[in-house]
Amino acid sequence: MTLTTDTDAGALRDVLADQLAAAGYGPEWVRAVRAVPRHLFVPVFHDQDPAGGWRTVHAGDPGYLDAVYQDRALTTQVTDGVPTSSSSEPALMLAMLDALDVEAGNRVLEYGTGTGWNAALLAHRLGDANVTTVDVDPELTAGAARHLARAGYRPTVHSGDGAAGSPDHAPFDRFIATCGLQSVPWPWVEQAAGSAVMIVPIGWGLARIDVRKGEAHGRFLPQDAYFMARRTHAFGPRFGALEGAVPNRTGVGLDDLMDRLQFPLSLALPGYRWCTWPGDGKATGSVGIWTPDGSTVTATADGTVRQTGPRRLWDVVEDLDQDFRSAPDRTDFGLTLTSSRQRAWWRHPDGPGWDLPATVVAG
Repeated sequence: MTLTTDTDAGALRDVLADQLAAAGYGPEWVRAVRAVPRHLFVPVFHDQDPAGGWRTVHAGDPGYLDAVYQDRALTTQVTDGVPTSSSSEPALMLAMLDALDVEAGNRVLEYGTGTGWNAALLAHRLGDANVTTVDVDPELTAGAARHLARAGYRPTVHSGDGAAGSPDHAPFDRFIATCGLQSVPWPWVEQAAGSAVMIVPIGWGLARIDVRKGEAHGRFLPQDAYFMARRTHAFGPRFGALEGAVPNRTGVGLDDLMDRLQFPLSLALPGYRWCTWPGDGKATGSVGIWTPDGSTVTATADGTVRQTGPRRLWDVVEDLDQDFRSAPDRTDFGLTLTSSRQRAWWRHPDGPGWDLPATVVAG
């Protein structure tokens, strides 16, 4: 049976809220999920078909409402075959909102408006006047504003580069980003109230950052999280050509490599992408890694490595392979941020670490 009525949506929303409550998420945010109709924010989404294409699912289609009220991310925008916006997994959003630790009267800046659903949760909890949400895509912000108004919420919705913050509405007590970043935009620190909290996706993790007196320090949360990268004008790095690359040898095994090093690699090689190709049976035959500067490497199961570009990526992999013989605990990683340097570190601020690239604000 196809579910289409508001009564059906309310029943499914209650089921989702009950699941989130049973998982231990904060009761205030669970109440917000129960109150805010997600289907009004996702009238259309896209599912990937087995051939790698995209199938558009509209409100009223069979299975539409069931999918909207599952605990899953929904792709809501595809550009040239690449997903460019989504409605995030509800459990992940509640984990981030719980970590944000809001209090009554807090003013919040959200970077990455998307469908507007998360802004509605914030507005339900804190009031419209205390929520500002920014997205670079005017088409998205226009749609989100319509969704919000239809659901009865009217926070400030702004089109622009969220890395610049929103100086006209500062200062903010809380900052939350729902797009992947390589570092924390320094204008946020400048627009923070006397003390503030930020929840920011950095690499393949989530960082909770405390801002005090113009400096910021943070630790990573335990969640495994990956968000679509911050959008400016490009969709990301491309796999580079390896013709002419001189082969080298490695003793690093491939089978569990990316599961084990995925997170520390995202700090050591900001913005990297990777893929694997199958070998015999269930074994990994080869791994490819590439970064925004055009550096590319492939490694095969027989130990052959070919790399090209300005940075020797496999050297970084081999160093990390020595430090992390098993997948590390994300909570062992932290951040120290100043206006001149942002550094991610492991176990201790003076321990092994990596400088993060500055976030360039679009002019």
